[in-house]
Amino acid sequence: MRALIAAVLTTVVALPAPALTKPSLREVQEIEDPLFAVAVAKEVSDYCEDISPRYLKGLVELRRLKARANELGYSDTEIRSYIESDAEKARMRAKGEELLAQNGVDYGEPETFCAYGRAEIEKNSAIGVLLRAK
Repeated sequence: MRALIAAVLTTVVALPAPALTKPSLREVQEIEDPLFAVAVAKEVSDYCEDISPRYLKGLVELRRLKARANELGYSDTEIRSYIESDAEKARMRAKGEELLAQNGVDYGEPETFCAYGRAEIEKNSAIGVLLRAK
């Protein structure tokens, strides 16, 4: 038992300090919130034929988020792992579906996506700036 504790402590002490204190990217609001906005904007544009995504703006935002995550000490591998994680995708989807439902969006009624999208565009919200009414 002492040998196991010593091995664990040796491993932990050998890790650089940032590796010990760096939170999951989902906990970094300056990354999570804009990424969530991109995901919701895509969902709205997928379900509403009258609204299109602003692809270039979305791409620029995603590149900015990656650069910022790198500045915060996250490696490309850590970022990719977060973005490609099935668990994170499911969590983000559930969060998005909850937000949409709270705003009266119904997957069975595409017009509700349009109404929500138009409202976000009008507010010039983080989601709205990623959308364009056709």
